[in-house]
Amino acid sequence: MEIFQLEGREFVELNNLLKLTGLCPSGGMAKVMIADGLVTVDGEIEQRKRCKIRAGQIVEFEGSQIEVCE
Repeated sequence: MEIFQLEGREFVELNNLLKLTGLCPSGGMAKVMIADGLVTVDGEIEQRKRCKIRAGQIVEFEGSQIEVCE
């Protein structure tokens, strides 16, 4: 499981998280993957591209997990 640090931010948008962690090569590709229902947040499919991901949440995409921490 990969850890993503918010570094003082309150949240990170889901599409940006996938881009920043390198799971998607671009924000545009991340938006497509989210819209296609390929991303889960805390075990539930999330299709809102700009969903606010906060500390304590776990995002999963293509077998990779990201835990968001403060």
